[in-house]
Amino acid sequence: MSAWFLTLVADPARFPLAPALVARVRDALAAGPPDWLAAEEAADLPLADAPDPARVRAALDSAPVDALAVPAAGRRKRLLVADMDSTIVTGETLDELADFAGLKDRIAAITARSMNGEIDFATALRERVALLRGLPISALGATWDRMRLTPGAAELVATMRAAGAVTALVSGGFTWFTERVAAQVGFDHHRANVLEHDGSALRGTVAEPILDRDAKLAALHGFCRALGVGPEAAAAVGDGANDLAMLGAAGLGVAFRAKPVVAAAARARVDHAGLRAVLFAQGFRAEEIRGG
Repeated sequence: MSAWFLTLVADPARFPLAPALVARVRDALAAGPPDWLAAEEAADLPLADAPDPARVRAALDSAPVDALAVPAAGRRKRLLVADMDSTIVTGETLDELADFAGLKDRIAAITARSMNGEIDFATALRERVALLRGLPISALGATWDRMRLTPGAAELVATMRAAGAVTALVSGGFTWFTERVAAQVGFDHHRANVLEHDGSALRGTVAEPILDRDAKLAALHGFCRALGVGPEAAAAVGDGANDLAMLGAAGLGVAFRAKPVVAAAARARVDHAGLRAVLFAQGFRAEEIRGG
């Protein structure tokens, strides 16, 4: 029986996963026969030991295919903890909100530095929110209208819930948005920062304490305790430096189209496919995936 799986995942609309490429990776790793989870999209390669990342990269030869190595034991997770901005939704809600104040470039630059781990998240958040003082709260609704779900987000949540997992949206963004995203996608729980306003305009402040890197990790552990499981039974997905701690603690921590510092540190990463890849990494087959 296999101790590990290497799951190869591609975006079939851009680069269908070809049997010849899968065979090449199999030969390079001396893996067992491939098990196709989804035609032209995902295949498992069974292995006796964890694969050598250098051999995997060499065999893929720069093909736009994600390769996720996962232990066979406890492969399907009981908990999903997901970041929101640039993970479940495609954009950064604070940056888009800043666009209505004519400050998008200025605030986006601070966001980028924070997500790369160059500056403290809480400090960066307070600094960015302060710049929005006086912005009408109608800008929140206008920003929401711009938000788009990442491909596979609804399927990820619906499928894990159907399999009995608890799902939580834990964001360094704002509850005004996580409440709506959670309702649209179907998350069981959501947590984020509270953006303060006076009923008509933003105050330029965020309620304390800030939901930061440590708070995300604490949330993951808290949900695990409530379920009576260890963090190895959790899947976590995110893209920024404030996600690193929870990604490292989870049994399956996936850096999704992540910032360089996060991609370099993560044990599993998805650079090309959508969020369905997090399901394939758990061994879900195409026919098991719910439509969201």
